[in-house]
Amino acid sequence: MNSSRNLSLAFLIVALLCIPFADLVVYQVEPWDELARIGQGIVQPSFPELSILANSLIITVAFALIAVSGAAFLGLLLALVFHSRIVRVFSASIRAVHELFWGLIFMQIYGLSATTGVLAILVPFTGIFAKMFAEIIEQQSRVPHSALSTKTDRLSQYFYTWLPQSWPQMVSYTRYRFECALRSSTILGFIGLPTLGFYLETAFKQGQYNEAAGLLFSFFILIATIRWWFFTKIISAYVLIPIYLLLAFIALPDSPTVYGSSLVQFLTQDIWPKSLLNGDVTAATAWYQHQLFDVALPALWDTLLLSQLALVLTGLLVLLFYPWASKAFFPTSFSLIRGFSRTTLLVLRSVPEMIFAFVFLLILGPSGIPAVLALALHNAGLISYLLVRHSEQIKYRADVGRGINHYFYEVTPRIYPHFLSLLLYRWEVIIRESAILGILGITTLGFYIDSAFEDIRYDRALFLILISALLNIAVDSFSRRVRGGLSQ
Repeated sequence: MNSSRNLSLAFLIVALLCIPFADLVVYQVEPWDELARIGQGIVQPSFPELSILANSLIITVAFALIAVSGAAFLGLLLALVFHSRIVRVFSASIRAVHELFWGLIFMQIYGLSATTGVLAILVPFTGIFAKMFAEIIEQQSRVPHSALSTKTDRLSQYFYTWLPQSWPQMVSYTRYRFECALRSSTILGFIGLPTLGFYLETAFKQGQYNEAAGLLFSFFILIATIRWWFFTKIISAYVLIPIYLLLAFIALPDSPTVYGSSLVQFLTQDIWPKSLLNGDVTAATAWYQHQLFDVALPALWDTLLLSQLALVLTGLLVLLFYPWASKAFFPTSFSLIRGFSRTTLLVLRSVPEMIFAFVFLLILGPSGIPAVLALALHNAGLISYLLVRHSEQIKYRADVGRGINHYFYEVTPRIYPHFLSLLLYRWEVIIRESAILGILGITTLGFYIDSAFEDIRYDRALFLILISALLNIAVDSFSRRVRGGLSQ
């Protein structure tokens, strides 16, 4: 418990030290009028034409379903050889780049097409699945494996010992990733793909908050009903998924023809500085130094500042939110309070950070505050939901206290290590999301990456994306070490 307390104190101190250096100014002088209009839109939502709403929802689901199916299959294969350092580095590299950045990259090759939408999710999710599936396999019993002959090949060992034990956890995790993919598919609309996010962004920019509210409610319903329309107990998922996949491929929008010459040019010419292509090593070195010290490092600093503030605020919000939705504090007689709290957590974890940030930008202006609030609210909703489930699985004494004593001396101390582990796990995600929020105008790495793509400076964009990926890999590695220290 001492290590947990010291770690929490260290993160809090770092966050406090970050405050003077972060851009936390409210630029909107009177946000109340905008808030009132947004509130009125939520109270009186309206929906776009049924054909537009249905088409955007179908494309959103189609991108997510095809991408998750492909990524889960590829991740399963990579998990088989995850002991290889090359595979681990490859998986870490592709998952370190956010889906929106992958979308911007593939858009230069495939345009605003279905290929771009699917690959933008499939590529990073493959790295995530590979890592998680490998970790799930490592947690399984070695007894069945020890019963095999020493001459048994690795593939047979995998399919006859590790996979049968791991399968239930893998299926459960794939369900969770599908929900994440729906959020990713939605925010791809912010770069022009025809998912729900495209119409959301348009409605917000035009001040049509009633229509934006209707679109958000449609997305909430989509997320909340997954267990009924997708993972149903009446019809086997093994029957439904192939049918849904076929329908998803049929529903994909048409993609333009991509010529091999354009792909080759992008990979061999566009993403490299001209000085390097001309063989001028001195000029190329000067170019990279300029990009690193004048662009990347200042943006990296802003990204780290905002992510650290968001991380600590997330932790504080989780400790505030989770008891209201848990049976450990509110038994059956308080089901109304618990039901309202769980609905709130569903909304918080379902709304992508990008949408939260977009709304806060309208209210508060283009500072770091919208990013911090958006990241903290979304991640607090997700971690609180997981902590509620964990707190309800603990067996408590019959004479346990109630109220505030129950919170401070019984439940929270017992779930606190798990809470810190979840927070550290989301740390890398918060870093990734902090970077991409720059697409909305916040001066993180994403701001300069998006600007580079708009200026057709693919060399600068790729360099900054690599910097972002290295940052994520470093934070992920540090987070794993800290989590390992907590478990000892």
